[in-house]
Amino acid sequence: MRGLKQEFPLPNGERARVRGLKQEFPLPNGERARVRGVKAVSLEPGEEWKGEDVSVGDVLNALNEIRRKFALAEASDAEHPQPRNCVMTLVAVGDSEADERRAQLATRAIGATHPAQIVVITDKPEQHPGRIDATITTDILRPESTCALQCEVVTLRVRGTAGEHLAALVDPLLPSGVPTYLWWVATPPFGKHELNDALKICDSLIVDSARFDAPYHSFLELAELATNSHQKLGVADLQWARLEPWLETVAQFFAPAARRPFLKGITEVGIDYAGEGRGNRIAAALLIGWMASALGWKLQKAAGGNGGVVAAHFTAEGWHPIQVAFRSVPKAHLAQGEVSAIRIGGVSAGTTFNLSVLRDPERPRRPSPDIGAGGYQSLHAAGGEDDAGFELAQRKVAWHHDVLQESAGNLHHTATGDAPGESLPKKPAVFVRERRRDDNSLVLLTLIDIGGANTLRHVQQMEPEDEASLLLDLLAHPTRDHVFTRSLVAAAELMRSI
Repeated sequence: MRGLKQEFPLPNGERARVRGLKQEFPLPNGERARVRGVKAVSLEPGEEWKGEDVSVGDVLNALNEIRRKFALAEASDAEHPQPRNCVMTLVAVGDSEADERRAQLATRAIGATHPAQIVVITDKPEQHPGRIDATITTDILRPESTCALQCEVVTLRVRGTAGEHLAALVDPLLPSGVPTYLWWVATPPFGKHELNDALKICDSLIVDSARFDAPYHSFLELAELATNSHQKLGVADLQWARLEPWLETVAQFFAPAARRPFLKGITEVGIDYAGEGRGNRIAAALLIGWMASALGWKLQKAAGGNGGVVAAHFTAEGWHPIQVAFRSVPKAHLAQGEVSAIRIGGVSAGTTFNLSVLRDPERPRRPSPDIGAGGYQSLHAAGGEDDAGFELAQRKVAWHHDVLQESAGNLHHTATGDAPGESLPKKPAVFVRERRRDDNSLVLLTLIDIGGANTLRHVQQMEPEDEASLLLDLLAHPTRDHVFTRSLVAAAELMRSI
């Protein structure tokens, strides 16, 4: 069920979130942005400004002039200008034009529902001479029940060494009193002055470990940064946000009070993922890191084998052993590193339990046979093996088929009021094994076996996650997510051992 955000209790007092509904908003260029759980607002383009080879002071002066014009235009003759509204500053840094387009699309979708100042920086330190080309674009939000708001998108194309001092570039543009989030669209330069300088002016760093150029080493450096950074700096990962359906499904299995003892009885966990390289095991490691850090598991040893196979041994309280296994399973419609299945098994107080969560499971279906005696022999006996008997059966089959079609048309007329035959497909739908979807929507099949009873099945379909919704989900959390941080550290420990 996808309603408003709802929480499920975990045994150690944590909460597992269930996401809210998505809603679409038009962007000025005709695109649509989906953002969850908020009311629609009208959106219109505002004033624009462009400058080449400018300074940060020039950009700030142009920005102040745009704000002044907007405040005066929205105020009537008898009113004072409305104060400027801004709930956050989102700084996106990329190193290519493709990163810039992705950042603008996602951040403007967020700005369509949240008044914010957005700074998009394209950093190209290898290009000389050093210069800054700037563009300011504004979107005007007109909610139904309040005054108009303005979202500001400042795009800076930085060439040369100026990109090594991002704090000096961005700091004059930042409004006071609101949090600042730094989204590094590409792979962050871990350990370099450029990243360390940018972290000085932000409250949280957001990355996407699924897009790292060297995912294995970059993931370990991300965990080190999260561990050694100052207490106020938060670290967030878009790949962690994509795992929420898996985390919620597992948490819901153990949520009932009768199943809480199963947490101490887990003996094995298996995860299937796409791809074979160790850099493709990040999502699987995060899932295990989440379970291990929440339940107090201690890693004893782990090893990786051929074909993407990984075996790890953990111990829980009382030296209770848990076996963890990863395996690479080819899935053509999944990106490298995506999780395709998780299986949890164990025994508690003499009761066995097994939880399986499968993504986009194959469901073989047999296509309807051609009309003829072969498919309907059980319904229409031929009465003999000669040609006359088969011809009679075929005629009965044809009559039976016509009756079914007429009944379907009459039923459609009764249900909809349309004339029989209208808005109906001319041919029946054909079922095939291929379940790949163009939108790559997420379908999870949950299988529950407890104590040898009948298997419980549950199918849930999630809408495909776009970067704007994932970003907004991370921005809605506190800047420092302690659950993610300790899951990241536990996952990095597992990754180092394999």
